[in-house]
Amino acid sequence: MAVQQNRKSRSKRDKRRTHDQMSTPTVSTDETTGETHRRHHVTRDGFYRGRQVVETGDDD
Repeated sequence: MAVQQNRKSRSKRDKRRTHDQMSTPTVSTDETTGETHRRHHVTRDGFYRGRQVVETGDDD
């Protein structure tokens, strides 16, 4: 197993960790329903780019 020769400073460690954070997903609004959804994903109603692509079972 590799063992480091010199201790890394807190500054160097924290500079590396700045890019490890989670980013919030980008949200878009559907043209037809006005519902917000993640980019490149289908809405809860089954719409994608203004067209219904998935039949949902919650229509009564």
